[in-house]
Parts: sequence; C-alpha cells; structure tokens
Amino acid sequence: MTILCVRFQLPPVSGDALPGLLGTLEEFTPVVEALPPDGALADLRGAERYFRRDAVELASLIRVRALAWHGVDCAIGAGPGPMSARMALREAAPGRPKVVPEEPGALAEFLARRPVRALPGVGAATARTLCAYGLDSIGKVAAAPPATLQRLVGARAGRELHAMACGVDRGRVVPNGVSRSLVAERPFPRDELDPGEHRRALLSAAAELGARLRALRKVCRTLTLTVRYADLPRSRTGAGGGTPATTVRSRVLAEPTAYSSALTGAAYRMYEGLGLQRARVRGVALRAEGLDPVEGASHQLTFDPVDEKVRRLEDVADRVRAKFGERAVVPGALAVGAGRAVPRAPDGCRRCG
Repeated sequence: MTILCVRFQLPPVSGDALPGLLGTLEEFTPVVEALPPDGALADLRGAERYFRRDAVELASLIRVRALAWHGVDCAIGAGPGPMSARMALREAAPGRPKVVPEEPGALAEFLARRPVRALPGVGAATARTLCAYGLDSIGKVAAAPPATLQRLVGARAGRELHAMACGVDRGRVVPNGVSRSLVAERPFPRDELDPGEHRRALLSAAAELGARLRALRKVCRTLTLTVRYADLPRSRTGAGGGTPATTVRSRVLAEPTAYSSALTGAAYRMYEGLGLQRARVRGVALRAEGLDPVEGASHQLTFDPVDEKVRRLEDVADRVRAKFGERAVVPGALAVGAGRAVPRAPDGCRRCG
C-alpha cells in the first residue's frame, strides 16, 4: 500500500482552488482525505496496479495535471502509511517527490536518523524529556525498552511512541471533502507590517465566518489561522519552491459556536501566540472546520450577562443585515479605512459609519 501526502502551492491566501485539486486526485483514487487549507492524503491501493505505474510516476502525473488544469504546483511525499508520507513530504519539493520504500528495513533506516520531534504527537515538552535521557532520535527511541518509555512519558503514550518509532502506522486515509469547512480570506494590497491591520483583517474574516455559519445554521468545532508572509523562499510547513512562507495554527474551540465574537477571540489568541511583531504579512485566512448542525450543539450556561448580550446583539445584527444589506451593521473597527482616524461629527460625537 502506498499513501501520498500532497501539499499544493496555492496562491497567497487562497483556499478556493482546493476542491478542484482534490478532484484531480480523485481521478487516480476515490480514497482522498482533504487536509485544509492546502493539502491532502491519497490512498493509492490498487491505483498502481490499475495504471501500471509506481508511486513516483503517479506523483509526477498528479503534479502535471495540477499545473495544467489549475496552474498550481505541488510537493508530494509517499510512504507505506500516512505517518511516513507526512514525514517524507518535509523533504519533498515540487518536481522532486520523496518516497519511503515499503520494505521494513528501508522504513526503519528512514526513521532512524530523524529527530524524535518529527514523530506525530511529540511536542516540545515530550521531546525535551526524551532528549534529556539521550533519546534524541527516532532510532534511539525504537531501540529503547518500552517500559523505559512508559516511565518517561506515561503508559499509553509510551506504547504508542515505541510503536511509531518502530514504523507501526495505525493511521488510515478517511475520505472526506472541504464541504465541512468554510474559509474567509483577507489578502492585503501590499505587504502589511502593522499589527493593527492584521487584527482588523482577522476581525473582518471572523465576522464573515460567523455570519455564514449562522445563515447555514451550523456551528464549528475548530478554527484554523493561516498567515502568509512575503519574500521568503520556503514554506514553514516544509515544502519548498519559491512561494511565500506560511504559518498554520489550529485551535479546538471550548464549545462549538457560530458567533463572531467567540471566533474573533480565538483568532486573536492564535495570532498573538505567533509573536510576529514586525512581520511582513501578505494575507491572512480563517477556516472554520468540523461543522455540525446548530440543533445538536450545546452551550455552557454562564452567569455573565455580557456573554448572552453579545449573542443577542449578533442575532439582531443578522436580521438588520438581511433587510438592509451586509454593510448595514459592521464592527466599529471596520467602519473606517485602514490607517485613518474615525471622522467626527460637528458636535464632537463620533459617527458610527
């Protein structure tokens, strides 16, 4: 079995092309899992025999079709499982797919020389703990007794860590689509350094997402922030190729929601966690994922009257927009142009715009 992990080199802050690109993958296999905002997993079980081509040849065909039909290049990693395919993608570049052989010896050799941080689920804290005991590579983790790993990181985590280091990949490709997600993109007309403008863009994107979710009577469980930068040669997600660098962060919300205020707060926290300072940002995008019907969502009751007031205000604003247009009610920070002071009425009171 061969799994492809594909990362498309999408234009700055563009997610609209992903459904069409997934359709290109589905020309080769029906088992395709979308990885928004710009990736996918594809299970080639049976495709290699059907097309009489190996993984490298199929990867080349996929790249040619993505370029010819959509004008989008891609980097591709291939392996016997989703874990190895994702790890191979980090060493791939457009036109140079990285393939991990399925033979146990070749897979063990591929894993052995990589840092332990490359394993899925190994965060900074776990990596520091393992490195403190000399387990700084996947090969050393595989050679360590499972009981030792269980004492260091816990029983269940230790068992899973040892299995992954030995090449055991229990992951699978789950066919889905991008229909269970909504995206709001905010490109800047020029490379933007002002954090205030970054936050205005996030506020605008969160307001759009909230309005669309409420119109569809959906709630989202996960919010993903994508920030694209200017004039950097490689993507921060691992694929090269001369496109603007990208940072992607996701956050599972405390409770499923469709309210713009909650989405804005989550977006601000992810943005502040990046510590960008004076970064030259080309655009931002927010993606709402894990959409469910609002009827099945639960809401934690609170004694804070502000929370309920904000929800009622958004419901009223939705009714006003439905009657008078989308721009009838907007957040105050978006009522004026970027970098301009809010105009004042003759009597000194601020106009609402």
